[in-house]
Amino acid sequence: MSQETKIPASGRIEGIYLAAGHSYFGRHGKDAAAFPMVAASEAECIAGKGLFGDRFFEHKSAYKGQVTFFALEVYQRLEETLPRSHGSPEIFRRNIITSGIDLNRLIGKRFRLQGLLFEGTEECRPCYWMNRAWGEGAEKALTGHGGLRAKILETGWLRVGSTFQDPTS
Repeated sequence: MSQETKIPASGRIEGIYLAAGHSYFGRHGKDAAAFPMVAASEAECIAGKGLFGDRFFEHKSAYKGQVTFFALEVYQRLEETLPRSHGSPEIFRRNIITSGIDLNRLIGKRFRLQGLLFEGTEECRPCYWMNRAWGEGAEKALTGHGGLRAKILETGWLRVGSTFQDPTS
């Protein structure tokens, strides 16, 4: 997997979110814990470890979900099909909210985002917690569009509002 996949230069990072702990992960059969996703203007990506300050940082060696991505367009479609009175994309507990890229096409591919190299590993599959966070039907509606799990291959920073290709925009 040495060749990089080109992604649209016009795509943007719309949001970055980190959580200090797990609200749902590993809590099957229990209530959700209270570890909110906190908005950040930038995030430090550490190769092989994850996003500094996030719950999955140094989770385990070669972890496939060192960083997660979610498309703003998917969130907007869900708002139209399953309206909700409040909320924003971080409700799905993904780290990086993007616009302008089909995240599914990055599964199994290496790609650069703001100059940093990532490897898309798999879909960030939705689970029954999505129904609890958003409402009944969310898990089903997000099937095949739950986001992207990726490994971080190069250390550096991602910033909100910057295009995919230009770390200084």
